[in-house]
Amino acid sequence: MHFDVIIIGAGAAGMMCAAQAGLRGRKVLLIEHTQKLGERIRISGGGRCNFTNREIGAQNFLSQNPHFCRSALARFSQRDFIAMVERHRIAYHEREHGQLFCDDSAKQIIDMLKKECDAAQVQWAMPCEVSRVEQRASVKDTRFRIHTTQGEFDCLSLVIACGGLAAPKIGASPFGYQIAEQFHIPVVPPKPALVPLALAPETLTPLQVLAGVSLDTLTRVPGGKQTFREQLLITHRGLSGPAILQISSYWQMQEYHAHDKKQAIEIDLLPDSDSAAWLAEHRHTKTLLANLLAEKLPRRFAHEWCALHGWEKPLAEYSNRDFETIVRALQGWTLMPAGTLGYNKAEVTLGGVDTRALSSKTMEAEATPGLFFIGEVVDVTGWLGGYNFQWAWSSAWVAGQAV
Repeated sequence: MHFDVIIIGAGAAGMMCAAQAGLRGRKVLLIEHTQKLGERIRISGGGRCNFTNREIGAQNFLSQNPHFCRSALARFSQRDFIAMVERHRIAYHEREHGQLFCDDSAKQIIDMLKKECDAAQVQWAMPCEVSRVEQRASVKDTRFRIHTTQGEFDCLSLVIACGGLAAPKIGASPFGYQIAEQFHIPVVPPKPALVPLALAPETLTPLQVLAGVSLDTLTRVPGGKQTFREQLLITHRGLSGPAILQISSYWQMQEYHAHDKKQAIEIDLLPDSDSAAWLAEHRHTKTLLANLLAEKLPRRFAHEWCALHGWEKPLAEYSNRDFETIVRALQGWTLMPAGTLGYNKAEVTLGGVDTRALSSKTMEAEATPGLFFIGEVVDVTGWLGGYNFQWAWSSAWVAGQAV
């Protein structure tokens, strides 16, 4: 069967692109290898789907080509997607940092995208496994032949929207990267992103008594400009919570630069305080450091943290050098992760199809006319907070106007 457009992957980006292409009169086939539609959407945001963010710009994304995402985000912005949500009368609310969630269920976003596809007369092959993609440059009106478990399909435009490697239990696979490599398109090595960090045994063991403790912190990578003011959670395996998920992407990014060795992460334990001035007020008292810190930090954490460093004397008994060391530790508690907890725990994938081989205006491969890559499979990774969904909508929309 012949189609104008075939899209492999019926997730957020795939359905959005299919609907846009179909609305332009294209004959579209959407291929999905799983049995459940939009599982990544369904489980996102605690089941309510953090579908976008009020404030979105290129600064909220990581890529080896950091300006690439600007065009797509400008042409189909968060305001455009919010308008679509409102047109479908989906109630939503805003949480901290501009995050937008459905009032009811993430299933409303899946249903909305399905309705958009149905209105555009998109055809479906689901569940359907793709075994091979063949380029057929010599056949008129056909550039690609897709070999699947439901037969062979021809198309003029092929869109790869099958995501990255995060969440393999619900169907993630390296298929998109394999297609890129088949067509000699470079791939930035994928890594887990927005992911909890593991600690080495020698670092973790003394912290395990604090498993379950949550702190309001500011995290950063030494030398980096980006900081995140969020909750940090100490776990039985290492560090988690939004502050860690956010900084994990930047910590992982260091590996892409051969001259940079991975550095520890720094944690400001008192982001709202001038630690030096506050401690100086009690500098000559008999107050124990742990008791003083317990005024601003969870008591259990304050006492265990001080014991970990051997700071269990009254403040008046510390030397000036000790005092300076304590202040530096509070402003930048340094922990070296041993790695991440992997793709099973990752929200998204860092890296992917190299954007320097794609058009930022259409998402088409520069050297392979008719081949497009959208969504998570591309080397554009957003922050936690609705940014990755917006990249899916924006990259899909621009490709949908071009196929």
